[in-house]
Amino acid sequence: MKEAGFWTLGWVGLALFFNLLIYFFLGHGKAAEFFTAYLLEKSLSLDNLFVFLVIFSYFNLPVVSQQKVLKLGILGAFLMRAAFIFGGIWVLQKFDFLFYIFGAFLVFTAFKLLVQKGEKIDPQKSLFLKIVKRFIPIADDCKENKFCIRKERKLHFTPLFIALILIESSDLVFALDSVPAVLAITQDPFLAYTSNAFAILGLRALYFFLITLLPKFIYLEKAIITLLAFVGFKMIFNQIYHIPLVFSLVFILATLVISILLSWQKLRKNNNAN
Repeated sequence: MKEAGFWTLGWVGLALFFNLLIYFFLGHGKAAEFFTAYLLEKSLSLDNLFVFLVIFSYFNLPVVSQQKVLKLGILGAFLMRAAFIFGGIWVLQKFDFLFYIFGAFLVFTAFKLLVQKGEKIDPQKSLFLKIVKRFIPIADDCKENKFCIRKERKLHFTPLFIALILIESSDLVFALDSVPAVLAITQDPFLAYTSNAFAILGLRALYFFLITLLPKFIYLEKAIITLLAFVGFKMIFNQIYHIPLVFSLVFILATLVISILLSWQKLRKNNNAN
């Protein structure tokens, strides 16, 4: 956990250093856009960590296997985010009305998360997993750190490969939320992608750092719902009234800090009660 903490600080420090370079070479406006987009993406990515935890627990994967899956999963996330961001910016530039559609989608997602409160994630119900199991032989009892093995003279894929498929499919789903959210902050392709890239880079270290702390962030989901709703309404009303970037930055920071403080207070109260 200590090593993961150092890596997490290192990745955050690298992102801040990159932000400083943007400030010197592109100005404070672009630097503010990058930092706000990075902070938003980092906040939304915390929800991914819960899904990673459920998937790894479901397959009972050892830490070494988890690291292998996350490394390849992050590589896939880079490629998907690039396609989503550059494609999304091109579409928004061609069709302005899509701002309203993207904004409405984010608000709908926030509402869906709100009404589905307490619903547990079941990897067995994943459409991707059902498709893969239909066409690919799976060695369910295999505990080797390999993606495929030969069994009875046939090639079988292991639970490690299935976990990777689920990680990639979950990131695809999360990208549908996070990419429009980031585009609500900036439509600069360089800033939009690099802010996403730096947030994703430290995701593996952040997972291993927060793995024991995640269940204690009681109000994290409410914070994510609030942020999704905020950026959704920002995209919808942006054509009528432009919300200042500074306000967006302060709102995101305040939402995160309040959720952390409330979670800490709730945890402390529960400990005192016990």
